Amino acid sequence: MVDYHASNSQASSGGPAVYMDPREQENDWDRDLLLDPAWEKQQRKTFTAWCNSHLRKAGTQIENIEEDFRDGLKLMLLLEVISGERLPKPERGKMRVHKINNVNKALDYIASKGVKLVSIGAEEIVDGNAKMTLGMIWTIILRFAIQDISVEETSAKEGLLLWCQRKTAPYKNVNVQNFHISWKDGLAFNALIHRHRPELIDYDKLRKDDPLTNLNNAFEVAEKYLDIPKMMDAEDIVNTARPDEKAIMTYVSSFYHAFSGAQKAETAANRICKVLAVNQENEHLMEDYEKLASDLLDWIRRTIPWLENRAPEKTMAEMQQKLEDFRGYRRVHKPPKVQEKCQLEINFNTLQTKLRLSNRPAFMPSEGRMVSDINGSWHNLEGAEKGYEEWMLNEIRRLERLDHLAEKFRQKATIHESWTDGKEAMLTQKDYETASLSEVKALLRKHEAFESDLAAHQDRVEQIAAIAQELNELDYYDSPRVNARCQKICEQWDALGSLTQSRRESLERTEKQLESIDELYLEYAKRAAPFNNWMEGAMEDLQDMFIVHNIEEIQGLITAHEQFKSTLPEANKEREAIQAIQAEVQKIAQYNGIKLSGGNPYTTITPKTIDNKWDKVEQLVPQRDQALQEELAKQQSNDHLRRKFATQANIVGPWIQTKMEEIGRISIEMNGTLEDQLVNLREYEQSIIEYKPNIDQLEGDHQLIQEALIFDNKYTAYTMEHLRVGWEQLLTTIARTINEIENQILTRDAKGISQEQLHEYRTSFNHFDKKRTGQMDMDNYRALLVATGNSLGDAEFARIMGIVDPNNSGVVTFQAFIDFMSRETTDTDTADQVIASFKILAADKNFIMAEELRRELPPDQAEYCIARMAPYSGPDAKPGALDYMSFSTALYGESDL
Repeated sequence: MVDYHASNSQASSGGPAVYMDPREQENDWDRDLLLDPAWEKQQRKTFTAWCNSHLRKAGTQIENIEEDFRDGLKLMLLLEVISGERLPKPERGKMRVHKINNVNKALDYIASKGVKLVSIGAEEIVDGNAKMTLGMIWTIILRFAIQDISVEETSAKEGLLLWCQRKTAPYKNVNVQNFHISWKDGLAFNALIHRHRPELIDYDKLRKDDPLTNLNNAFEVAEKYLDIPKMMDAEDIVNTARPDEKAIMTYVSSFYHAFSGAQKAETAANRICKVLAVNQENEHLMEDYEKLASDLLDWIRRTIPWLENRAPEKTMAEMQQKLEDFRGYRRVHKPPKVQEKCQLEINFNTLQTKLRLSNRPAFMPSEGRMVSDINGSWHNLEGAEKGYEEWMLNEIRRLERLDHLAEKFRQKATIHESWTDGKEAMLTQKDYETASLSEVKALLRKHEAFESDLAAHQDRVEQIAAIAQELNELDYYDSPRVNARCQKICEQWDALGSLTQSRRESLERTEKQLESIDELYLEYAKRAAPFNNWMEGAMEDLQDMFIVHNIEEIQGLITAHEQFKSTLPEANKEREAIQAIQAEVQKIAQYNGIKLSGGNPYTTITPKTIDNKWDKVEQLVPQRDQALQEELAKQQSNDHLRRKFATQANIVGPWIQTKMEEIGRISIEMNGTLEDQLVNLREYEQSIIEYKPNIDQLEGDHQLIQEALIFDNKYTAYTMEHLRVGWEQLLTTIARTINEIENQILTRDAKGISQEQLHEYRTSFNHFDKKRTGQMDMDNYRALLVATGNSLGDAEFARIMGIVDPNNSGVVTFQAFIDFMSRETTDTDTADQVIASFKILAADKNFIMAEELRRELPPDQAEYCIARMAPYSGPDAKPGALDYMSFSTALYGESDL
């Protein structure tokens, strides 16, 4: 080894060197401060003691800092000791040039370590310039004792200050804000020692108003027990308004290096705290998901039976109430559940992203509570909704039809019963047995007229039976009474047919003996009967109820009614002709002096009856006109409602489709930074939400249409159900797209991915996403990996697919792709790293004690570990020992916790 202990000598001058501090924040050496004798004194003592603490390892030391480094020998020795490296061989001569060359070798070595030297030359060191010598030593201290200090992403001076602040934070009367006046009372030095070696100092006995005692106590304890030499005098610090910052930093850095082992334990504890905090947050998110999923599924299970209830009601009012209850469910109860379902999917995606980012296994919800299970239940709910609404509308149509048919049945039955009243008595009387020939002929003609009337009523009886049959088929609630009345009418009709046939046979037998007939009466009877029947049919038609669903149907009724009115003049002529027959009878009788014994023997229809019924027909015609016009106005109003709804629906439907396509395009293109995309998507989402009044307007129009019992709309292909589902899908899609961007931001920030890398990932992914769906199959994904520089065999590709497609769906999303790329290119916590951290806290033991956890970890996380760690059962176990290895493995899903 070269002799660095030779005496100093004068030499000729050499070339100058340059000095600069290695950290920007320490750039300028404050030479003016050295003009303060108190500060210069502190620096001389501190720097001398610091140099000797290292030179002692080589068996030497210095007495005068500016004199003992002049020949460069001890300066080179000092650099070898603190760096552990060999410097170039020094020159043995004692001339000035040899000294300058040795100092230059030392300065060159300092510069080789990345330190820029400014305004310091070897001549100044050789000449014993105290200011330059102290500046050079400070540069060495910064480079080799302070620069490498790193605490929570801060280094050098800031790192050392942060370390001091964290270590002294729990102590009263200590507030470290700098490296000068914060240390004058000596409490900060004592706090640093007590934090790491509490048995050496009774901190509670120290007083803030006795700084000399505090400083001397810290200096003596550090020198005696920590092998940190005394680098400053307590009196110098107390008697100086502002102690020298560099001296304080030099002395404090010795404490940092002395306690570096404890620093490793703190780092290990921080890593464990970070891992446990992530695990606790994930467990909380899992519990929230399980509860939200359970509540939503319970609501669906309670709601579906209500929607599947098909118990029919008897009246329209009861069914209308059912429909109103269903509308309340759609307006009030379902929308919050739609939001809950959307939020549930967002929470699930966020949780899975956080688990992937923290290198944890994917979350598998309880059986039956997967997102797919919830979507399946939701699909069943919507199917039940659709079926329930269709059933209610069909029921309303059925009840409306039933009410119409029932009223029609009652009207026709009443008319028929009125007509058959007394007919059986008439057909069973034996008046022809004592009648004269003319009377018999009259009876026969009367009977023929009755048969014509009977035949005319055959259609009405068939209509009554057909209506009763339809009421039975439509499950009319009062069908028993209808059937009983219809049965009675049919039985009576059959009896009338038999009686009519029997009387005809009797009259025909008698007719052979009778010859005279009153032709005029007979003609009257024959013409009056069908005309009377026509008037009754006309009155029945004019009073008949009708039901229509559009303008075309009511216009058809109006056209038919107008055609009916056009026949009235001809009918009036027939009425006048019939009345003329009766007038002719009266005229002949009067002319021939015939005394009529009674009315027309062939019919009971009198001229007065015909006139009364004709008057009734004339009264009913304008009433029918009014009813048809009112129905026409109603259908025109309904048509207006159809057009109004269709106009808005034909705007909203394409708008929703366009927005869905735009969202799909945005999710693929994704221009700008993720934050810009997130802001744009949220603004886009707000614009969609602001469109909600148009949906509400459609809902209002749809309600008016349903209240008007309008069941079709030829002006649009859109239904409210289609638009409602499209709107809900639009809201869910934009929320899901925003969630994907948020997850990408989480991935970028957690993995340190730059915006350029994300853009490159997106460009590569889009290139192979041929269908622009935001996901690709296995073949395209293999091509993507090869294009990004991955050399893949089948086994390696199978491993990667197990990471990006754990559910074996056969497709890979962009989120899974960037998760994989970030996972392959960044460092993440592993089970081995957590085990190594626990081992540091346990002082290299294979187990850890509860008191060690409570000392090193925050209280809540220490108790979290204690509650979940199994007892240690190894051969070196102690009572209360805990197994941190299996606990760490379980955190990463490699075994059951």
